[in-house]
Formats: sequence, structure tokens, C-alpha cells
Amino acid sequence: MRRIPNPESRIPKEAGVTLIELLVVVTIIALFAALVGPRLFRHVGKSRTTAAHAQINAFQTALGVYKLDTGRFPTTEQGLQALRTKPDGVERWDGPYLPQEIPLDPWGHLYVYKYPGDHGDEPDIVSYGADGRQGGEGDDADVLSWTHTSGGQ
Repeated sequence: MRRIPNPESRIPKEAGVTLIELLVVVTIIALFAALVGPRLFRHVGKSRTTAAHAQINAFQTALGVYKLDTGRFPTTEQGLQALRTKPDGVERWDGPYLPQEIPLDPWGHLYVYKYPGDHGDEPDIVSYGADGRQGGEGDDADVLSWTHTSGGQ
């Protein structure tokens, strides 16, 4: 009669992971996360600023087409919404000039629109950054239309 080998008899008694080995692996992963994690999250604020510049640039392009059609920029009271909905008393409006509703800035705040602006012949468009208040540094810094150029900042 042939004997069926016991599968447990083939596994060496030393097989498996010891607690020390597991702690070493967990420590290495924790060190890696502590060193790399902050570097990754540092770029989140920069990407939001870049997104705000891109949205402001899209607004400026749409406002340029709006002005070509109507002969003037929307007033402060009409705001950016004039790019989506025809304002009262505006002739030759051929919008909507943006494919979607006016987005919030990357931090979830409304963009500030002013025309006539204080910085040249074009409207002023501002995102007040993460804190939603004028001024600030880092992620709280304002993103301004009049300091933005199409080549980036």
C-alpha cells in the first residue's frame, strides 16, 4: 500500500516571518513615508495655483470673445456670469462663452471679478487662495489676472 505524504511534513519548521522581520519592514515603510510624503503634498498647493491661473486664462479668453461680440466687457455687477447668461440690455451677445457653469477656484471660493479694473484696460480677476481672504503667502497667496501671462508665472 502506498502512503500519502503529509503536506505539513515538507514545510520546514523555520518557514514564516518573525516578529522582528515584520517590525523591520514596517519601520522601513514608515521611514519612506515620512521622507517622501511631505515632498508629494508640497506640490498640491502649487498645482492648485497653476489650476487657478489656467481658469483665469480661460476667463480672459472668453471675455475677449465677449468683448468682440458686444463691444465691451461685462460690468462688475454682471460679473463672470455674463459669459454664460445674456445680461439685460446687452446687444449682439452670442454666448454662452464658456462650455460649463462658472467654476469655483481650486480652493472652493468664488472668483472676484471687477470691471473697470484697477490694473489696465482688462477686467481684474482674482482668486484669494486657500484662506479666501485678500493677501497672504504660500497657499493663501492671491492669484491675480494682471500678473499672469500665457507663458506661466
